[in-house]
Amino acid sequence: MNFSLAIPQYWQNPQALQGFLFRAETLGFQGAWTQEQIMGRSPMLGPLELLSFAAANTTTMRLGCAVLLAPHYAPLHLAKSLATLDVLSQGRLDVGLASGGPNRQLEAFGITREGLITRFNETIELMKACWTQPRIDHHGRFYQLRDGAMEPKPVQRPHPPLWYGGSARPAVERAARHADGFIGAGSTTTKKFRECVTILKDHERKIPIAKRVYVTLDDDLERARKSMDEELHRLYSMFRLPNLLEVAVYGPPEAVAEGLQEVVDAGAEMILLNPLANELDQIERLTQEVLPRVGRKPAPRE
Repeated sequence: MNFSLAIPQYWQNPQALQGFLFRAETLGFQGAWTQEQIMGRSPMLGPLELLSFAAANTTTMRLGCAVLLAPHYAPLHLAKSLATLDVLSQGRLDVGLASGGPNRQLEAFGITREGLITRFNETIELMKACWTQPRIDHHGRFYQLRDGAMEPKPVQRPHPPLWYGGSARPAVERAARHADGFIGAGSTTTKKFRECVTILKDHERKIPIAKRVYVTLDDDLERARKSMDEELHRLYSMFRLPNLLEVAVYGPPEAVAEGLQEVVDAGAEMILLNPLANELDQIERLTQEVLPRVGRKPAPRE
């Protein structure tokens, strides 16, 4: 069992972010991840820029984003940025990708819903060509490139692991067929995640499975519930999602451990822990009071 952490994306103090990353790595967490929210009222830092900062301030943790909405990007720009990140992190990058669900203003990004999955697949096909081929010829529905080239290649060969997200059955089946890993969204319940895992395990290909979990550790259950409710509504205010508390794990140590164990029992091999407030205090308490009860505790480094 592996545990990773969400990098606080509301923090705009570089020294505080450095301290968080140093402590997370010292505590033995496997990875540090961002998430993407380009539009929104919450002041979230950009995911790839923050990962570049993390690459410069860590040495061993994997670095990932869950998830980038691939069709929103020009494939060549995204391929270049991700290859650069993999080089600067010396091969520690994980790339989460999804096509994007409803409630998104695609026209603001210059695209429409027509052919969205084709665009998603073509984006990934073109990025893989950029990462693996000395000369690139691509003739697709949305993108054309003749005798192109992109250097440097990523450190990881053939390319950084691609983790697909999504909860609709077609998205999960696409992950089962083509992805290097699957990561369940923080906005999905454990029950829904278990359904996704069942779909994944029905396929012959076996891929790593992970889930983001929003978590608040507090000895006072009602205070934990209120804090989590407020933070989730701030994060997802643009999407008008109902029953947000159903996706979260919160409360005293035993309640949090029980909630995380349910995610493990549902099929998660890696949990991406995502506190939404008092993050540094939360990761200290989680390491000491919760993770020893759930799978394997991260081993502190010297």
